[in-house]
Amino acid sequence: MDKIYNHKGIEERIYSMWEKGGYFTPKIDPAKKPFTILLPLPNANDPMHMGHALFTVQDILIRYHRMKGDPALWLPGGDHAGIETQFVFEKYLSKQGKSRFDFDRETLYRMISEFVEKNKNINRDQMKRLGFSLDWTRYHYSLEPEIVETVLDTFRQLYKDGLIYRDERLVNYCTRCGTGFSDLEVKDQELEGLLYFINFPLLKGDFIQIATTRPETILGDVAVMVNPKDKRYKHLVGETVILPITNRKIPIIADEHVDMKFGTGAVKVTPNHDFNDFEIAKKHKLYYPPIIGFEGKMQNTKTDYDGLKVLIAREKILGDLKVKNLYAYAKKHHMVVKICYKCGKTLEPLPLPQWYVKTKPLAAPAIKAVKEGKTKIVPLKRFEKLYFDWMKNILDWNISRQIVWGPRLPVWYKVDGNEQRIWVSFLTQGSVKQGLVDQHLRDGYSFDEIVKGLQRLLIPIYENKNKQPEVYVGKKQPEDGLWIQETDTFDTWFLSSQWPLTTLGFPDSEDFRYFYPTSLLDTMWDILFFWVARMMMMGLYRAKEVPFKIIHLHCRIVDAKGQKMAKSRGNVMNPIDMVDKYGADALRFSLIFGAAPGSDIAISDDKIRGMRNFSNKIWNVGRFIKINIDNFKIQNIDISECGFKAHRSHLQPADKKILSQLGSLEKAVTKNIEGYRFDKAAERLYEFIWHVFADKYIEAVKERLKNNDQTALSVLKKVFDACLILLHPFMPFVTEEIYEKLNSDRKIPLIISSWPQV
Repeated sequence: MDKIYNHKGIEERIYSMWEKGGYFTPKIDPAKKPFTILLPLPNANDPMHMGHALFTVQDILIRYHRMKGDPALWLPGGDHAGIETQFVFEKYLSKQGKSRFDFDRETLYRMISEFVEKNKNINRDQMKRLGFSLDWTRYHYSLEPEIVETVLDTFRQLYKDGLIYRDERLVNYCTRCGTGFSDLEVKDQELEGLLYFINFPLLKGDFIQIATTRPETILGDVAVMVNPKDKRYKHLVGETVILPITNRKIPIIADEHVDMKFGTGAVKVTPNHDFNDFEIAKKHKLYYPPIIGFEGKMQNTKTDYDGLKVLIAREKILGDLKVKNLYAYAKKHHMVVKICYKCGKTLEPLPLPQWYVKTKPLAAPAIKAVKEGKTKIVPLKRFEKLYFDWMKNILDWNISRQIVWGPRLPVWYKVDGNEQRIWVSFLTQGSVKQGLVDQHLRDGYSFDEIVKGLQRLLIPIYENKNKQPEVYVGKKQPEDGLWIQETDTFDTWFLSSQWPLTTLGFPDSEDFRYFYPTSLLDTMWDILFFWVARMMMMGLYRAKEVPFKIIHLHCRIVDAKGQKMAKSRGNVMNPIDMVDKYGADALRFSLIFGAAPGSDIAISDDKIRGMRNFSNKIWNVGRFIKINIDNFKIQNIDISECGFKAHRSHLQPADKKILSQLGSLEKAVTKNIEGYRFDKAAERLYEFIWHVFADKYIEAVKERLKNNDQTALSVLKKVFDACLILLHPFMPFVTEEIYEKLNSDRKIPLIISSWPQV
């Protein structure tokens, strides 16, 4: 053995040996109970970040169960990541001076597909660098035809069962990314803004003063609203207000929704650009077209403000209000705005027809399954409480996304003279049937508006409510008449919610029958609702059985100061850089060591370097034992009987003590892995190998080894071999390499050696 352990070259060779040996691929054995984990599918187009390195937890469990003799399947996959991938591709186009609107839908989809294909193996190769023993023969990608067909079939089944519907509601819309987001995908950002006080003239004279954080939406107001209990304004309810700027007449209405302590106690109502106002306007039957479009520009005001970006319009309106002596004052106001989790732009509440899943009927069985223990959430009880709280208050799920990258909804609308009405859903980035283009051109819409999708709502939903388009949900477009397919694609989470089903070949593949339900899902707590709860709902809906028996929620990685890693902070660590520098084993062990359940995992260069020192210590111990074995051979001392049993009668007190301590270690490590306390298992191994075994026992037997004591060598090797087995799930490369050096006569590699019986 070399004097110093050099991970470079060794790790690649060992991983290749494991993969070529087929050790990651379990055999279906009806006589054995499988252990199955699905990899939380990373973006197939993205390099790994440090959070992905925590897949180490899953690898520990898979290697442990494999060594126990269980058919252990760790199933890998990659996500097409709809919004994220299109967002990255659009940035790529932007650098070339181009936009998504420069291409028809089919061309844009093909370009993104080619872009993804070039990068598809990046994180797959990086996971191999970290030693993850995934069954690559079963790798799946979320846009595989069989997977997409199952997803489409789920949509059709939900629609048939009355669990899917289409409705126009306000959605959180990003005018930069060009799509709406579900409530779960929205980030709240606290900031110090301004609260503006504006005088609205009354028709009969005088004025009523309102307070607003968004003066630009005055152009779309339908009412001024006060609380019916507010004595200041009781005499004004039912009166008419002259809307500043446009001079449109609007009523003063009363509603208990108004907080009398906010501002002046009088607020304006803008139904198409505020979630609360949207519901209030429906209640009072007040409507006005949206005055902010999907490009983030003013529209439908019939004023000079049309075409201006929102913030520019705000400043112009404030200036005009001052000229008219209607602007009172502004004061600082602490507020929370919703921002796009992808680009950071403030989201606009905009009215948009979307497809929704009725979630309460799906949530009820998922709640019951956890309450009955069919699925357990570990390691902390508070995660279970979070799950119940969210599922009980669950909102219907918006599954429509206005992007190209992803499967389109299997929905068609009939064109029967109702083109304007149904065009709400068909602003494609590309070519459409010429007859429809001609029709819309006759109706006064420009070719750019139609083909490039620069305006989504051509006719508001509340106009001509009785003229709804005929909808068909099926496998293909109906043959009678002219139909257009919905251009919205599925929310990525809708596809991934069915991942346990689609990757295992639901409903009748051999893999599905054997490996479903899976044994455990390990992920971070922050996607408990995004993904985990939705998989529970879909698994129970389609397969009538929970998708996993255990939900293990691991911790979040932070830097040495306890701060969340972010590019803006400059504290992001690239896991592959750390592997290059210190080795995969060092990184893996540093992520587990000291990581108590529910706490953040602090990771730093110093900590990883410390674990590199531990791997060097293990190497040095192995090298010391190998030197002694070789020395015995050189002296022609018969070591063929150097097994532990042959020397049981010659054990000295130090031997008996270390063997007893080894037995305790085996029990503790097994118990802690079974109990998901990987941190405690790692700490026990570290303490035993370095301080108990190396510092004490080896020092105690050195003189005996010099005197060719075969018992000492026997115990030394037995204990160290056992340590390598126990440590292997945590540090697979260095343990496999040493085990091979010390046991060159054995054909069974460490990866499939037997776990100790305890």
